Amino acid sequence: MHILIINGPNLNMLGVRRPDVYGYKSLDEINAYIKDYFKKVNVSFFQSNEEGKIVDEIQKLSENYDGLVINPGALTHYSYAIRDAIEAIDLPVVEIHISNIAAREGFRQKSVISEVCAGTVSGFGIYGYILAVQAIAHQLKDKKA
Repeated sequence: MHILIINGPNLNMLGVRRPDVYGYKSLDEINAYIKDYFKKVNVSFFQSNEEGKIVDEIQKLSENYDGLVINPGALTHYSYAIRDAIEAIDLPVVEIHISNIAAREGFRQKSVISEVCAGTVSGFGIYGYILAVQAIAHQLKDKKA
C-alpha cells in the first residue's frame, strides 16, 4: 500500500508559524514521525505553496498510489481546482487539519474540499495524519473483502 500525503501553503512553516495553534514540530519532523509510525505502509510526502503544483500531483496519483491524505492549508476554503482534481480520481482521500477548523475564525470553518473526500480529520494535531492514513488503510482493506 502506498499513500501520498500532500501539505499545502505555509505548512512548510510548521514549528515556526503559530506554534500555539499548529505545534512546535517542523514539517520534516512530522513526516519522520509518520514514516516511523507506519512500518508496513509506504508513505510519501509532497508540499507546495502553489495550487497548480498540488493539482498536478493529485492528477498523477492513480499511477503510483493507493490513497491520498491532504492538508490543503488555506486552499481548503476556496480551491475549487483542488476539489475538482480530487473528484476526478478514483482513490480514497482523507482531508486533514492539525487545528480544529470548526472552532477557528469564520472564514476557516468552511471546506470546499471535504465534500469530495471520504472523510475529514480535524483538531487532533499531528496525530490526525496517523488517523487519516489508518482510515485509508481500512477503506482499502474493506474494498478488497
